[in-house]
This record gives sequence, C-alpha cells and structure tokens, in this order.
Amino acid sequence: MASAAEQLASNLNFGAIAKAEELKKRIWFTLGALIVFRLGTYIPLPGIDTEALRQSFQQASGGVLGLFNMFSGGAVERMAIFALNIMPYISASIIVQLLTSVVPSLEALKKEGESGRKVINQYTRYITVVLALFQSWGIAVGLQSSGNIVQEPGPFFLISTVITLTGGTLFLMWLGEQITSRGIGNGSSLIIFAGIVAHLPSAVAGTLELGRQGALSTGLILGVMVMAVAVIFFIVFMERAQRRLLINYPKRQVGNRMYEGQTSFLPLKLNTAGVIPPIFASSLLLLPATFASFTTDTSGTGVIATLSTFLGHGRPAYMILYAALIIFFAFFYTAVVFNPQETAENLKKHGGFIPGIRPGERTAEQIDYVLTRITVIGAAYLTVICLLPELLVSYAALPFYFGGTSLLIVVSVTMDTVAQVHGHLLAHQYEGLVKKSKLRGARRR
Repeated sequence: MASAAEQLASNLNFGAIAKAEELKKRIWFTLGALIVFRLGTYIPLPGIDTEALRQSFQQASGGVLGLFNMFSGGAVERMAIFALNIMPYISASIIVQLLTSVVPSLEALKKEGESGRKVINQYTRYITVVLALFQSWGIAVGLQSSGNIVQEPGPFFLISTVITLTGGTLFLMWLGEQITSRGIGNGSSLIIFAGIVAHLPSAVAGTLELGRQGALSTGLILGVMVMAVAVIFFIVFMERAQRRLLINYPKRQVGNRMYEGQTSFLPLKLNTAGVIPPIFASSLLLLPATFASFTTDTSGTGVIATLSTFLGHGRPAYMILYAALIIFFAFFYTAVVFNPQETAENLKKHGGFIPGIRPGERTAEQIDYVLTRITVIGAAYLTVICLLPELLVSYAALPFYFGGTSLLIVVSVTMDTVAQVHGHLLAHQYEGLVKKSKLRGARRR
C-alpha cells in the first residue's frame, strides 16, 4: 500500500509543471472555476430567513440534509443557489449509461463515436433539467411548509426557488464541462470533490469541539484519525489493483518480413464500477424522504413518512439495503461499462488469444468468468468502505462528514486528477521533443 501511494505521489513533478505553460493555464482555469463554485455556495435563495434556516438545519443535520450538505460543500445549510450542486447531472449521466444497455437506439448511438456521444450528452442535459426541476420543487415545498423559514410563502416563492436552483445546477453542469475541456479534466468530479473538501475543516473542528466538551473520548478521536488514514491507503491500493490476463499474439508475416509473436496483458480493474454504486445506492435510499417533502401537510403521508423513518440514515434497514444496493450496482454497472463479448471479438480481429482458450466465444466466457469473480471482491470492498464509517456515524455520534462515500470520492478523484496532470505533462514533454527534432532537422539542412 505504501509503495502505491509513493508511486502516485511521484507522478507529480512540480519542476516540470512550472515549465509547462499550457498545463499551468489549465490549472489556473480549474482553480478559478472552483472558486466561482465556492462563492455560489454562499449566495442564499431570495426570501429565506437565514437564522430560522440555521436553527432548523441543526435539528436535522444528521440525516438526509447532512448528506446533501456534504456533497454541496455547505450550500444546503445556507440554502444557496447551488444547493442542488451537480448531483442531478450525475444522476442523469448514470441513468443514460444504464439505458444504453437496454435501449438499442442508445446503444447504436454509443457506437457511432464522437457524433453519437454528442447526442447522448444532449439527452443527459435534458434529463438533468427534469431531475433538477423535480428536486428543486421538492425543496421549495419543503421550505415553505417548515414553519417560519420562508419570509413570504406563496406561488412566487415556489417559482423563483425552482428557477434559481435549476439554473444553479445547469450553471454547474456547464462549469464542469468547461473544466473538462479547458481545465485539467474530471470537471463534475472536481466540483463534488471541492464541496466535500471545503466541508472538512468545519467537520474536524466540530469533532475536536465534541472532544473538548467530553462528548467524544480522546481515544475515539485518535482511533477515527488512524482509521481514516488506513482507509485512504486501502482505497488507493484497491483502486489501483488489477487482474491482468495474459494475451499472446502469434508470429505474422508482412511482405518478406517475419514478425515475432508478442505478449501483452488485458488489465481488469478490481473495482470497475468506481464510485457509482455507493452514489446511486444513496440516491435511491433518499427517494422516500424526497417524496415525503412533497406531501408534508397532507393526510396521505402515513405510508411515505413511515417508510422514510424506517429507512432513516443509520437505521438497520438503511444499512442492509445500502449494502445490497452497492453490491447490485457494482455488478450491474460493471456489466454496462465492460462487454466481454466485444473485448473477445476485438482480440480475435487482431489475432490475440488467451493461452489455452480458443478465440471467440470461449475467450468471452473466460473474461466474464474472471471479471465476475474480481467484481465480488470489488463489491465487498465498496461495501466495507461505505458501511464501516456509517456505523461510526450512527453509534459513536461522529459528525456526518466521516462517511465512506465521501472518502472514496475524495481519494478516487485525487488519483484521477493526478493521472490527468501526469498525462498533460507527458504530452508537453512529447511536444518539446518534436520541436527539438524539427530544429535539429532544420539546422542539418
């Protein structure tokens, strides 16, 4: 684990970054975009009594609101214009990716390359608007029915809140795309990452304050710190873990030349699904609370309210369903993003084969066999990472921030960002070598 962390850190060469002008521009653009995002989390919605909102949030910060607030970087507790964050866009992306495996027309678009990808992205934006409208309407209704939080309740407040929150989500969606194209990449992930990291200082301060007041023992706080470091190293190790299948390419003759056979590897990640399973599982478990916010003052809320309480954050039913959904989506999403049949066909076209396995159908079965078994390990890893901190949150009264999903997102995004920066550095070095070779050729002439 230590060697993996050291190798990850060695990817960043700060001296090379200082010489790469294009990369520096991308980094500054990314930082500027994230600053804009953070400023937006401090602009409250019009018509909100901030003091009444603060008191109401303190009473319910350990549940659903705490989860939303963690991902939004504190925008929920301030009910800012970015309170929805970019989560509707993430949910829409997941929905579209899942649909591509069951809708033939979307699957055909996916295979068309860049043109098909643009159409799929447009569908994702449309679904984002629908989800943002739905969630912002739920928030507006919930705020209006929560006592004295809204200064002037009525249709104007509902409409203005829906427009503002939906507009904030669409702006963040655009900002994430700009970071991806003009920054260092992973725009949506970096926005979520910035929200979680921005909430870290207050979470640490809150934990230390609980320790000073005697609500948490010193041993428990130290134990949590040690566990957090161990979990981070474990995540780095597991996210980099691969099962490599040996691929042989036979000898081939091109013209009068005979080329020797080659050996390669097909890398299969232990956790192919990434952070998608815990995020999607959390979203599904929050649906009862979302529906309950629509009907708070009506007489038909008994079943929904009971279900929402039964599936409350930290309850046994929540833990069991959370684990089951993580395992289900780990397998389901892996099947969506990795097609053994397609991989086997590509190997067959290029003459590659797994030693002892016939090309074609048997190769696809072997890849599926291996992938299924390593996904069992990946799903178990995700479940442990996400549930262990949840147990501490529920039974040790720790701040809501210390969740496995948040740690998983932070570490995974950090690793992806380092890889992106490393890729830009390699491209810069390659361009430099090309320029030097051209200059040498011009001098010889």
